Amino acid sequence: MGYDDVINYLGDFGKYQKQIYFLLCLPAISCAFHKLAGVFLLARPEFRCVLPFENNLNVTYDSFPALYWNLTYPYDAITGKFQKCEYYNVDYTTDYLESAMWPATENGTTKCSHYVYDRSKYANSAVTEWDMVCARGLLTATSDSLFMFGVLLGSIVFGQMSDKYGRKPIFFASLVIQVVFGVLAGVAPEYFTYTISRMVVGATTSGVFLVAYVIAMEMVGSSYRLFAGVAMQMFFSVGFMLTAGFAYFIHDWRWLQIALTLPGLLFMCYHWVIPESARWLLSKGRKEEAIFIIEKAAHINRVNIPSEVYDNLIEEAAEREKKEKNHSPGSAEEKAPTVFDLLRYPNLRRKTLLILFDWFVNSGVYYGLSWNTNNLGGNVLLNFMISGAVEIPGYSFLLFTLNRWGRRTILCGCMLVAGIALLLTIAVPADKNWIIITFAMVGKLAITASYGTIYIFSAEQFPTVVRNVGLGASSMVARVGGILAPYLNLLGEVWRPLPLVICGALAFLAGLLSLMLPETLNKPMPETIADGELFGKRTRNDDVAEAGGEELTRIVPQEKTNSATNGNAK
Repeated sequence: MGYDDVINYLGDFGKYQKQIYFLLCLPAISCAFHKLAGVFLLARPEFRCVLPFENNLNVTYDSFPALYWNLTYPYDAITGKFQKCEYYNVDYTTDYLESAMWPATENGTTKCSHYVYDRSKYANSAVTEWDMVCARGLLTATSDSLFMFGVLLGSIVFGQMSDKYGRKPIFFASLVIQVVFGVLAGVAPEYFTYTISRMVVGATTSGVFLVAYVIAMEMVGSSYRLFAGVAMQMFFSVGFMLTAGFAYFIHDWRWLQIALTLPGLLFMCYHWVIPESARWLLSKGRKEEAIFIIEKAAHINRVNIPSEVYDNLIEEAAEREKKEKNHSPGSAEEKAPTVFDLLRYPNLRRKTLLILFDWFVNSGVYYGLSWNTNNLGGNVLLNFMISGAVEIPGYSFLLFTLNRWGRRTILCGCMLVAGIALLLTIAVPADKNWIIITFAMVGKLAITASYGTIYIFSAEQFPTVVRNVGLGASSMVARVGGILAPYLNLLGEVWRPLPLVICGALAFLAGLLSLMLPETLNKPMPETIADGELFGKRTRNDDVAEAGGEELTRIVPQEKTNSATNGNAK
């Protein structure tokens, strides 16, 4: 008898689980603050060179007459904009500015050394404070990219530590580190300190959100896991929208960073409320602590658990502990699964590569659209708010359709819709900016639903013996997409719809390729490598049934099958 059988007595989602689940969902809001804050912390307003004749202390962006622009800044016919990173190398006398009809270009241009910014939308940002424009423009994308690199490192480090040391201590350690380095990023004196602090904060978002997600999912019954997983993502979307609210009232980037960090202090009070995962405690042989938590849950849920249930749990934990001692890591009988197990056989390799590409595209497009709101034009805060709001119907859509229409149908359909909507921005006239925003938001809604689907779909595609390895590899590839997304958004300065078009092309291609994956709804999940290789190949499955397993032996050698089944099963 396992912990799932205890859930049958406690209830799949009783009062105790609901209370703890709600508390664990709230930190997702704080994690959204940190992941989306870069849109405002690194906002790049309109700017121009400070010309030699202007007073550096008194000059403003709007103080320069519009009719002088053609006489001072070179015009780029390709982008249709003035090149504001350099100016004509001429003597800017009053006679030149007031009498010249054409710029004097014979002396070429001079690179800018000082800039002035449009303060109408942003009082300041890290970009305006450290002049991260023109030749230093890549620094903004690099900062966001390193933040996502931190998320990647955090998912590896904190994930392994939570399995070794427990969910609860890693959750609170991540919270403390997040608050400390979040405040440090707000008071950073220069770019390097700011970027490293933000990278550490990015790592802690994995320690906070993912560990809280695991605790929540490990205490919920199977009938509520779809709801619990999707609902927690909705809290992230709420944090997405609230970030715009903070930016509306706080216009100084340093105070904004600190304000978005301080809510983490409230979650430290959870230390006396949030329990350790009973599943994890049982897996580590800490039976008394696990039973104490189960009894507390039973008391709050007002149910009685028979004493023999506890006896069976203790016996099972003892057997597991004994087995782990006999099969210690590194023994001849124990062989750790690797990602190469997913690439060794043709059908499993094809499915794995398709899934990895889907993760890459979903992550890259999701963050590309989320961070691209500054390039859409119009009201930046409103665009950002809508971009977060459309995620709610996207996740709600999954609750009603995922178990009815199938995983592949939803995944492919949503990515195709996202791709088509984003590609249509090519045909939108420049003066119809609201249509571009509409298509972008339709794409965001669809890719959100797709991103929510890929988690479940992937878990059902990978064999049990390498499921954690497969999901870990998928998560790493997804982070690569997130790391590249900030550089993609820089292309919006060349042509506003370009990031949308690239995201659309990737989403459309991934949607088409996903049709090659087998449906998993109401299908048994593959357990061994052999099962994974045969899954989705109906003709071969028929051959196996008729030949009494000879085909299975041919595809996956018998010794490999035995090793996967006996040594790697978890």
